[in-house]
Amino acid sequence: MHIAPLSPDDPSELGGYELLGRIGQGGMGQVYLGESPGGEPAAVKVIKPSVVDSETRLRFAQEVEILKAVWGARIAALLDADPDADPPWLATEYVEGLDLSRHVGRHGPLDALLTASLGATLAEALATVHKQGLLHRDLKPANVLLGPNGPKVIDFGLAVFAESSVSLTAANTVVGTPSCMPPEQANGEKPLTPAVDVYALGAVLLFAASGHAPYRADNIHLLFHQVVDPTIAPDLSGAPEELVPLLTAMLAHRAEDRPTLDDVVRRCRALIEARGFKVAQARRRLTNHTAAPAHVLDDLLAVDRPTGAEPAAPDRARTDRVPTDAEPSRPEPETPATESARQRPEGSRPTQGDSAVSAPSMPPAQVPSPTDPRLILARVDTPTPPPPDGTPASTTAGREPAQRATDPDGARSPVRLAGPGRVSSGDSSVRRRSLRHSAQARITAQRLREAYAASAPF
Repeated sequence: MHIAPLSPDDPSELGGYELLGRIGQGGMGQVYLGESPGGEPAAVKVIKPSVVDSETRLRFAQEVEILKAVWGARIAALLDADPDADPPWLATEYVEGLDLSRHVGRHGPLDALLTASLGATLAEALATVHKQGLLHRDLKPANVLLGPNGPKVIDFGLAVFAESSVSLTAANTVVGTPSCMPPEQANGEKPLTPAVDVYALGAVLLFAASGHAPYRADNIHLLFHQVVDPTIAPDLSGAPEELVPLLTAMLAHRAEDRPTLDDVVRRCRALIEARGFKVAQARRRLTNHTAAPAHVLDDLLAVDRPTGAEPAAPDRARTDRVPTDAEPSRPEPETPATESARQRPEGSRPTQGDSAVSAPSMPPAQVPSPTDPRLILARVDTPTPPPPDGTPASTTAGREPAQRATDPDGARSPVRLAGPGRVSSGDSSVRRRSLRHSAQARITAQRLREAYAASAPF
């Protein structure tokens, strides 16, 4: 998620939250990244002073009440709010990651498996919202955040109670996002039903899989005309073939022709299982594919590292390669190291990020004699083999410490090239290994030291 610096006109604190940067803005308000006194990050939404009036306050207060009522694992939770303050504000859970719109724009559409996983996750989340008597009414790619723990739904500013007859919308005014709006909402029909969120979810999934909305036009009037005209079918070009029947049903012109959210979950699950995956596996793949690099907040805060502390290992290069059907038994590694070690398939190779990676023990042929003078170095700096591309070790002396060796098939090697210092051994030059040794390496080191001390003449 892009975080812009505060402007001179921005407040530095609001409701006890220290404001750190700008997350985004709209016509009505500004969203900041904030931090509570206890260090909890939050998305702090503030109504612009220029638009604060009685109607705006009433609508904002309604949003706060809805956020108090809605809950769920895939809903960004309300942390605190004061709709009567000047200016009115609310704070919700901060989700570190791109929204779906920016992710697709930056990395391209998702494949059928990941789109089906996204559909099952969001449909289940919306079903929870509907059980609480609420409708979202403004689900769109920008309101789906792809966080480190999976997607979450945000922005219930246009949400309504399903059975409520009260409306803050002026006569002949339609509120929402036209590209994801169902025909009945575009026509201003009341009351709306849960089918409006089913249609919007279909538009979101179409965007995720193809990169475009159901209808596209140069101006909003033509767009509205396409949405409400029953003779104009939504554009499903670019969507994977196996998703087309589901998307067609979800984007049906008549609300009664659309599936329920429970049916959407069932059909997405069937698509996932037809690929040979379990739903939980597909969700992990989705999260691994969409999660943003970690430590964004640390970089923003720029907290000074204590003297002598070891610098954090750099983030592993992200790959947006989508797994194919030919490799269903080898899911991508989990983002946290512990998850990676726990869930790594049998026979797969460990990566440098895994906490359980062990350096290979020294083969017997390479163990020096206890009287070998090279042990005077008093370090267990085992030789690191040269990179597999054939580059001599001596040519890598000026490279950065974080550089990793790469296998011929492109996989990362657990070997990590150390700093620019070298140890000469006979006619060969070798690099020192990283200071992070496995338990086996430490045991070998201790035995070598003891053997050398026992045979030393002094």
